[in-house]
Amino acid sequence: MNKKVKLTLRKNTFRMLPFLISIFLLASCASKKISDISYLKSSEALVSSFPELNVFHPRKSKNNPVVIFIHGGYWAEGNKDIYGFLGRNFAKKEVVTVIPNYTLSPNGSYDTMAKEVAAAIKWTHDNIKKYNGNPDQIFLMGHSAGGHLIALVGTNSKYLENVDLIKGIILNDAAALDMYSYLKKYPPTKRYHYDVTWTDNPENWKDASPIYSLTEKAPPFLMFVGAKTYPSIISQNKDFVKKLNAYQPNVKINFLAKKHIPMMSQFFWPWNKNYKEIIEFIDTNK
Repeated sequence: MNKKVKLTLRKNTFRMLPFLISIFLLASCASKKISDISYLKSSEALVSSFPELNVFHPRKSKNNPVVIFIHGGYWAEGNKDIYGFLGRNFAKKEVVTVIPNYTLSPNGSYDTMAKEVAAAIKWTHDNIKKYNGNPDQIFLMGHSAGGHLIALVGTNSKYLENVDLIKGIILNDAAALDMYSYLKKYPPTKRYHYDVTWTDNPENWKDASPIYSLTEKAPPFLMFVGAKTYPSIISQNKDFVKKLNAYQPNVKINFLAKKHIPMMSQFFWPWNKNYKEIIEFIDTNK
């Protein structure tokens, strides 16, 4: 990139700053953030302190639907505080948003993480009324590894006995929907601590794969997949929806012309059209 192009880009960025700041301030005024709430009483994780969650809620409206968002990051990276933009944008649209941290590998396996996500759901059901949310209108949303965890918790009764707590599941470029088939071809290594996340036991790989826990009791699904994302994500989502269609015949994959990271970063913009699709999905199923 030459100096002239760099200078032009820098000038355009500075010109946009007032606009971006005004968007941020409008969203902040419309919502309130409560940070670092403890949602765990105990954990199997190998850590001295437990993960916490943030809540974003509209300042005025009451009894709003709730989205619990679980972040991605190879089950080994990521943090709830990165995703404040999502919480503020949803709250501006009168959707309470809960964004938890969860124990990352190598301090916990997929099973530890799923149990903590289930605990965050229970906490939300028991407490969200204090934050203008409706405990009977809880939806799950997750990107990448977070998509895997919500699909697993939302379909496997060992994590959540009362699946009726979940009114719908929103998968955004979800990974590992069939980790069993994937790891049979590519056994876990120390990269991203996959040897800890998944273990070396094929029975655990199958237990960790949401595609094998789908039943007629599964909550309604809304699925987004990047047309330019990782091939394994595309193929596993296709296999997942094919099996899901036996119980929910109208579900289809919404393919977007994006790579994996932009599938999440697109939600920085409050006017992103996929917010509208998500709100419609919530209104239909709440």
